[in-house]
Amino acid sequence: MSKIGARLWSRRQLLKSSGVISAVGAAATLAPGTASAAVNSAEGSGVLRHQGTDAHNLFTEIGVRPLLNARGTYTIISGSRSLPEVKQAMYDASFYFVHLDEMMDGIGKELGRLTGAEWGIATTGCEAAIALATVACIAGTNIEKCQALPYIEQKKEVIIPHHSRNPYDMGIRMTGAELVEVASEEELRSKISDRTAMIYILSSPAAEKGPLGIPNICSIAKEKGIPVFVDAAAEEPLSPNIHIQHGATLVGYSGGKCMRGPQSSGMLIGQKDLCQSAYYQAAPHHCYGRAYKCSKEEAMGLLAAVRQWYKRDHEAEQKMWLSWLQHIEGSVKGLPSVKTEYEQPEDLSNRAPTLKISWDANQLKITGTELVAKLDAGTPRILVLGGGGVRPNRMESSIGIMPYMMDPGEDKIVADAIYEGLTKPGHYESPVVPSGEPAELEGKWAVTIHYLRGKGEQQFTLSRSGNEITGKHDGEIYHADLKGMVHATQVELHSVMAVSGNVIPWTFKGEVQGNSMSGSVHMGEYGEAKWEATRV
Repeated sequence: MSKIGARLWSRRQLLKSSGVISAVGAAATLAPGTASAAVNSAEGSGVLRHQGTDAHNLFTEIGVRPLLNARGTYTIISGSRSLPEVKQAMYDASFYFVHLDEMMDGIGKELGRLTGAEWGIATTGCEAAIALATVACIAGTNIEKCQALPYIEQKKEVIIPHHSRNPYDMGIRMTGAELVEVASEEELRSKISDRTAMIYILSSPAAEKGPLGIPNICSIAKEKGIPVFVDAAAEEPLSPNIHIQHGATLVGYSGGKCMRGPQSSGMLIGQKDLCQSAYYQAAPHHCYGRAYKCSKEEAMGLLAAVRQWYKRDHEAEQKMWLSWLQHIEGSVKGLPSVKTEYEQPEDLSNRAPTLKISWDANQLKITGTELVAKLDAGTPRILVLGGGGVRPNRMESSIGIMPYMMDPGEDKIVADAIYEGLTKPGHYESPVVPSGEPAELEGKWAVTIHYLRGKGEQQFTLSRSGNEITGKHDGEIYHADLKGMVHATQVELHSVMAVSGNVIPWTFKGEVQGNSMSGSVHMGEYGEAKWEATRV
């Protein structure tokens, strides 16, 4: 067994050393009438005692393999690891009943004090903050308009610069608001009307300067009395807040990224009456945002994370992360063809160094995509960034390491696993390319997608030149260009379909049989489906 597989690592000691109290200790702080019950419950259940290992834990019991996160704060791999102080706050909060309006009022004042804003509220993620900010700007606390949402028409437009379109502006669209895209200052000024409820900006390098940068948009919006929401989900919440200093009315953050609060938490800060209106729209109130219920545990956990943010030694964290990357770099730097480079973020989002490791797979006998799969299948299971290199034509390979959510000691595990993968790659064969005359695919094809639930009717218009395929991909609503290859009767087609604020990547693989073909289609994060097509 390798030294990677032999190592069983537990974080029990980490929790103990961080000051997380035992259930018995917590019970002693409660009212006398509740302490004995809590102690008895704790003795039987082992509350707040981390007993799991990599091999046996509450996730493996349901068939799920936990992973070592060298990729970053991606929601699909559960974001960040909450701080001990956050776990403590959520645990303590669970023992009490409170009036949620009173709790959020107290949190609002504290978030305002900490961030330098007028006010703040805890939300269920930054997407919820976007949606609640939108309805607050549309309806305020006018109870009739609140109850009529999304069927009110007077003030229902949200202006968005073209550079700010993104998958998360769904938070605006789901409220029934109409997005109005602008590409210049002149267009922005001309589109502002009495129907404009809000201007939304995604904070990014593109939004830092220029006519459609945050400062200039805020200046124009102020002239017209239009609120500006800045989506700073993955950013560090500097105090004083840079976006509010630039004139933003509201700013939204994720609580489960760099702040390491509850994964489903977020924070909306800014102008007091609009923050209060956003909370008015959410649970426990029976308004449009009732679905965005933020529990006392999540709210107090978010507050604990924000408090800790302003206590943490961020310079020391940066040095620590860099030292981990340097250890990983040192373990592979002497290998044939290996090159390394450090990449720094352009802005305040995901602000940590990243290590890129590149090599020639012809020399090391493993591509980046193969190494990613090997690390994912290993013990412990390790997820890294990227994974470039595909047999047989793209043998220049690479992976990336993001230390943002790693724990002390995990750099050694990652270094050993990558070294072992590059020096003991195993055997990989290039895919077999079928020989023979390529199938004739010219013309139009009626395509049926068999989704997990429901069917989609699409159309391909294809041309062939040798083995190369080009054409059009017409969906039920959206359209894209197609490219691909056909070898004998095997076909593979790719398209990237631009949808509202997002893209759908399609990879069709299948077999051609005369005037029909069929196979499977992969749609990135949206999973797989079966497809079939008939020439028309």
